[in-house]
Amino acid sequence: MTDNEKIIDIPSSEQFAKELKRLRHKQAFSKNFRNTVGAIIVLAALAVIISSAFLPVFRVTGSSMSPTLANDDVVLCIRTSHYKRGDIVAFHYNNKVLLKRVIGLPGDIIEISDDGTVTVNGEEQDEDYITGKALGECDIVMPYKVPENRLFVMGDHRAVSIDSRSTAVGCVAYENVLGKVLLRVLPIKDFGKV
Repeated sequence: MTDNEKIIDIPSSEQFAKELKRLRHKQAFSKNFRNTVGAIIVLAALAVIISSAFLPVFRVTGSSMSPTLANDDVVLCIRTSHYKRGDIVAFHYNNKVLLKRVIGLPGDIIEISDDGTVTVNGEEQDEDYITGKALGECDIVMPYKVPENRLFVMGDHRAVSIDSRSTAVGCVAYENVLGKVLLRVLPIKDFGKV
């Protein structure tokens, strides 16, 4: 055999079929992988949009809402424009998100006695969610009328909570409210409606 003559190795039909099958499998795997990654990215984006637009999630920091909510609890909120006394709301304050309980609605007259008893529109409130009454940090003049489009809020741990009783926080404007706390998500053992 001379240098000009070369032996061409032609694959058998079995080898050809095997190689074709391998290439098709590789192509299908690659396509499925791209589709899966694309679907995960889309789902993650949708979760972020839904979370920020309709169902914000927040981590509790501090003890101002104990015993109802503990430090490091994770809660799910729902955006709404209708609040009632007793709801726990998340709101923007000073570049932070605070969680407090709605005590008074626009137009309500709030009075808090020296022992921490809360009266709304002349009616003493039954606050079974607090462990102890306390006047706390209060520098507003009583009786206090809640302004229009605002909520009077207080933490459940009255002795340490800084809330609408203080002029530093004051009443919360509706446009600053991020949502009403709906569920405690974490810890799992305490999962459920708040």
